[in-house]
Amino acid sequence: MVAAMAQQSAAMMQQHEASMQEWSLEDFLKHHPTKFDGKTSPDAADQWLKDLERIYDAKMCPTENRLAFSVYMLTGEAEHWWTSTKSILEKREEPVTWETFRERFLSEYFPNNIRYAKEVEFLQLIEGGKTITEYAERFKHLNRFYTLPLNDKWRCRKFENGLRGDIRLMVVPLSIKDFAALMEKARVMEKMKREVEGQRPQQPQLPQRIGGPSGSKPRHDERRRPYDRPPYQPQGSRGLPSHQDRVQCYICGGPHLRSACPRMEGYRWCNNCGKEGHFGKDCPNLARTTIRPPVQTPHQH
Repeated sequence: MVAAMAQQSAAMMQQHEASMQEWSLEDFLKHHPTKFDGKTSPDAADQWLKDLERIYDAKMCPTENRLAFSVYMLTGEAEHWWTSTKSILEKREEPVTWETFRERFLSEYFPNNIRYAKEVEFLQLIEGGKTITEYAERFKHLNRFYTLPLNDKWRCRKFENGLRGDIRLMVVPLSIKDFAALMEKARVMEKMKREVEGQRPQQPQLPQRIGGPSGSKPRHDERRRPYDRPPYQPQGSRGLPSHQDRVQCYICGGPHLRSACPRMEGYRWCNNCGKEGHFGKDCPNLARTTIRPPVQTPHQH
């Protein structure tokens, strides 16, 4: 057993040495990591660090190498930032490790207030005017900033609650508990809905209406009220009224004013002189033709 344990220990040492040899700087650069200059958005800074960690974890990079490789990828303002930060740590006699670098990097380029804002955005996220694909991508991006532990069931319910009402009504009854399957089903439902809407016949356009919010009669049914004044029309040549400027009644259409219309209540027409505005008994011509008795003179008595 002692010999077996010694053999196993020797194998582990060889594996560790091989790993150390593999993780030279040249081997690290074969994975094409990107430089970081500090002039990016907080999201880009956070993603840069996660990309490096993914390489480190996949190749089981030793912790002592992670700091050196990460610092090597800094350039420009980011390089000056780390030089100053490292100097402060050494003056305080604080350890300069990979964990220290990671903590100070996030504090500088992805502070906690931005992280908390991402968490709030995730809790309030809805599909809105986005497509299912855009909504799912934003959901997955913000999901990693949520501080509480998550499971697939909770993520599915959160994703469903943010969907538009028409898609949610089709997806929720399926009770899907796998997040990847839920996203795919939502995409299928969205595609089917668009195809159905594209096959619907277009409704004929209604005539334009005027008036208040509730609408009124179409413009071609609009009629002038009898008490409205006619529009202004220019006179004909030599100052005389043109043919379109003749008097016209807006009740019966006759060549007279509305006040003289036979259809109006109180209309007056003289059967003696044939004029309007009075009755025959009040005709002034009748008063002139009345025969008066002759005046007698004194010598006739």
